[in-house]
Amino acid sequence: MKRTLVLLLLVTMLLGNGLLAAFAQTPELVDGKFTTTREITVEIFDRANEGGSKPEDNFYTDYIKKGMLEKYNVAVTYVPVPRWTEVDALNNLLAAGDAPDVCVTYSYPTIQTYAEMGGVTDLAPYLSEHKDLLPNLWELLGDQNIYWDLDPEKGTLWAIEAKLFVNKRINTFVREDWLKKLNIAEPKTLEEFEAMLVAFRDNAETLLGADKDKLIPYSTSYDVSWRNDHLITSFVPEGLTEKEAYVRGFDDRRMLFPNYKEGVRVLNKWYNDNLVWKDFPVHGAGDNAEDNLMKAGYVGAFTHNWDYPYRNGEDSIHANLQRAFGPEAGYIAVEPFPNDEGIYRKFLAAPIDRKVFFPATNDEPLASLLYLDFISTMENRRFLQIGEEGVTHEVQENGAIKTLAVQGEKIMNSLNNIDYTITINGLDTGDAEKNVLSIALGYASVEPRYIERAFELSSKDARYGKNYSVGLIQAEVGMNTSLPNKRDTFLTQSVVAPVDQFDQVYDSGMDDYLSSGGQAIIDERQAAYEKYYE
Repeated sequence: MKRTLVLLLLVTMLLGNGLLAAFAQTPELVDGKFTTTREITVEIFDRANEGGSKPEDNFYTDYIKKGMLEKYNVAVTYVPVPRWTEVDALNNLLAAGDAPDVCVTYSYPTIQTYAEMGGVTDLAPYLSEHKDLLPNLWELLGDQNIYWDLDPEKGTLWAIEAKLFVNKRINTFVREDWLKKLNIAEPKTLEEFEAMLVAFRDNAETLLGADKDKLIPYSTSYDVSWRNDHLITSFVPEGLTEKEAYVRGFDDRRMLFPNYKEGVRVLNKWYNDNLVWKDFPVHGAGDNAEDNLMKAGYVGAFTHNWDYPYRNGEDSIHANLQRAFGPEAGYIAVEPFPNDEGIYRKFLAAPIDRKVFFPATNDEPLASLLYLDFISTMENRRFLQIGEEGVTHEVQENGAIKTLAVQGEKIMNSLNNIDYTITINGLDTGDAEKNVLSIALGYASVEPRYIERAFELSSKDARYGKNYSVGLIQAEVGMNTSLPNKRDTFLTQSVVAPVDQFDQVYDSGMDDYLSSGGQAIIDERQAAYEKYYE
C-alpha cells in the first residue's frame, strides 16, 4: 500500500510538471536528428545553361540530399524555377499554393505581397525558439542579416537576408586590343569614352575588315538601368542625402535619383549617332544574341555584371575572343564616368542579397531551418563553392583556390554554385586575403590581372545602402512586377526615340510610372523616414 501511494505521488508530481507528457511522446529530435523522416522542397534557379546539368538533380544536389538525410533525417527535393523570370514564376507558384517549402528571390516586394495575404510564414518565433539548433546560420548572417526585415512594430519577420559576401555590382568593359590597335588611351571621362566609341565606329574596317558592317561600338540590353548604371548614375549629384537615397531608393536601379534623366539622354544621343547596338530592344531576358556578338568580336564596349566577360570557363566571352583573335584580345574594366565632384562613385547595395522565406504552406519549418543551417556551415558551403580538390579546384602554394574547368556531372551551373549556397553570395575560403587571391584565379583561361582590376574598380569609391527599419511600406505591396516592367519599357523607348522626342517620351513614361504607384511609394517612404529617423 505504501509503495502504491509513493507511485501515485510520483505520477502526480510528473503530471503537475508536464514531464509525464514529455516522456510519453516521442521527442521530435534525438541527438539533433528527427526520429521520423521529414520531407521538404527547396527552390533552385534554372539558368538554362548550355552544357549544364539539371539544376534539381546533379552532383551537388546529391551532396546536400545525402548530408541532410544523414545528419537530420530530412529528405530534400529541389524544384527548378527559371532564373530570368523567377519573380513571375514564384508569383504563380505562391498564388497556386504550390511554392516550395524553402523559397528564394531577389524581390522582397513579392514576399510582402503574399505576406499581406497570409501566404508567408512569420520566421521570428521559429528563429527564436530554435536558435540553439542553428549556430552556423547565426554565425554566417548575424543578427543584422537575419533580422534585417523585422517589422519594428509588429515584430514579424517574413524573410532572412542572405549575405552579400563579395559586394560587387557592375563594370564598364572595353576591348583592350582595339584601344591598342587605334592608339587610344584608356578613357577616363565621359567625353573620352564617347570619342572612343566614335573612333570604333569610324574605323570599323581597320578593326573588323570584311565584317566592318557588323561592328557595334557600344552594346546594351532592354534592362537599360542595370546595364548602364555607371554612366547614368554619374549624373547623380554627389550631395545626394541619405534621406533622398532611402525615399527614392526603392527601385534598385536608382532610377528615381535626381538628374538620372540626363544620363539616359546621353544614351539616346549615342543611339541616334549609331554608337549603340540597334537591335537591343528586341532581345529579352535569357536571349544569348548579345553574348554571341561579343564572342564573335563585334562589340567594342559594354557595361554588365562586374566579371561578366570572364564567366563560364572555356565558353566565356573572353576565351572565345582569344581563340578567335589571339592572346591580346579581350575586355578590360575601365572607369570613365566621374560625377559632379570628379568621383567615380558606385552605388552598391547593403551587404544583403537574396531573400529566403517559407510560404505558409510549409509544414516543416524546423526541418527547413536546419536545411539553411546545413548549407551555412563552413565545411558545406566551402565544398559547394569550390567542389573537389584536383577535380574542380587546386590549392596553390599561397593557399589560394584555383578553379578548374570541368564538364559533366560536376560542372557548376552558377559561379561558385551560388544557387545552392542561398545564404551567401560570394566566395568565402575562411581567409580574407585568400579570398581575393582565389577570386582572381577563379576564371579558367583568364589572366588574374583582368579579374583583379575588375574586382577593384567595381567597388572603388562605393557608397553602400543602409538599412532603415520602418516596417511595411504598404504602397510597395504588389508593385514588384508592374513598376519594374514600366521602368524597363519607358527607358528603352527613351533611348531609341529621335533626339527631338526624347524629353516627351521620357517625361511621359516617368509620369506614368509615378501615377501607377511610384509616387505613392515615395510619399509613404518619406513619411516613414521622418517618423522613425527625424
